[in-house]
Amino acid sequence: MHTKRIAVFPGSFDPITTGHVDLVRRALTIFDEIIIAIGVNSQKQTLFPVEERKRWIQKVFEGDSRIRVDVFEGLTVHYCKKVDAHFLLRGLRNASDFDYEKTISQLNHIVGEDVETFFLISKPEFSHISSTIVREIIKGGGNAKPFLPEGVQF
Repeated sequence: MHTKRIAVFPGSFDPITTGHVDLVRRALTIFDEIIIAIGVNSQKQTLFPVEERKRWIQKVFEGDSRIRVDVFEGLTVHYCKKVDAHFLLRGLRNASDFDYEKTISQLNHIVGEDVETFFLISKPEFSHISSTIVREIIKGGGNAKPFLPEGVQF
């Protein structure tokens, strides 16, 4: 029996960037379904409300039934169990991303058995883009449009 390969792509997506979108589109060749899961952390200050971030992501991927958008709190591996996902999708832009993500992946193996992390390396044209940098451009009044997918407007 074929089990559906469901991956969770967690993040704050504050805002979603062209790099995120590229990663999801590439990962659709591996997974049957991807849940873009917006993690809510009360300790973290965000620029955009979670409802707006969710709306943007839904707009970017509208018409693709293999993409779901959801919001969660707590540990990502607990969320994976809740939605019956056995895979986590993470993007790597550079060596420091790898070091951080490797540690998180190893901890996830201890806390949430049955969840395997898949890393996709960013294409060179997206490796310099992060939500943090895009937020700084927006806050500074710069043009962030080159880093944002169609459908993200504020």
